[in-house]
Amino acid sequence: MEIIHQEEEFVVVNKPGGLLSVPGKDPANQDCVTSRVKAMFPHCIKQPAVHRLDMETSGLMVVALNRNFHRDLSRQFEQRQVDKTYIALLEGIINQDSGTITLPFRLDPDNRPYQVYDEVHGKVGISHWRKLGVKNNQTRIEFKPETGRTHQLRLHSYHHLGLGTPIIGDRLYGNGKDGDRMLLHAAFLSFSHPLTQKRLKFKSKPLF
Repeated sequence: MEIIHQEEEFVVVNKPGGLLSVPGKDPANQDCVTSRVKAMFPHCIKQPAVHRLDMETSGLMVVALNRNFHRDLSRQFEQRQVDKTYIALLEGIINQDSGTITLPFRLDPDNRPYQVYDEVHGKVGISHWRKLGVKNNQTRIEFKPETGRTHQLRLHSYHHLGLGTPIIGDRLYGNGKDGDRMLLHAAFLSFSHPLTQKRLKFKSKPLF
């Protein structure tokens, strides 16, 4: 796990795909971004995660080391003041050039952690996207999510009311198999420094 930026109050890390953001319930699932950060920074608070990436997703995460920064950064995420950009490689060809996907989803309690489309009880997720290119019958997409729902970009990729084409390597919503790498990467993250209010910007190039 690479440290992209480090200050006394927070760090920005480049999470590898396959690593949890926070500990799981199973004792075997304790290795994660926050446990590694806490081991590296003894002054870190008990619950430092400000936001999460799916285990299969790689890329940028900000982790707070004290309560004041955690509170301020969490507020920025809740109020949609954080800019995020993801790069994904999708199976098949997307003909449109750009658009916005707005779809309501909820957890399927009988098939956790799978999310299902539900116009009545679902929570709306909004993603802006544009096509970056097509090669080998695969489409590279840039996503700018406006909301942060569970599995939002994976759902918006695969569902027929979204792009109708799953992310390569997605085992839940696509054709990925155990051991496959899911090609979804958090490539850009920008937020305001809680002390100086200076706008911070971080980039991470995907390895696909």
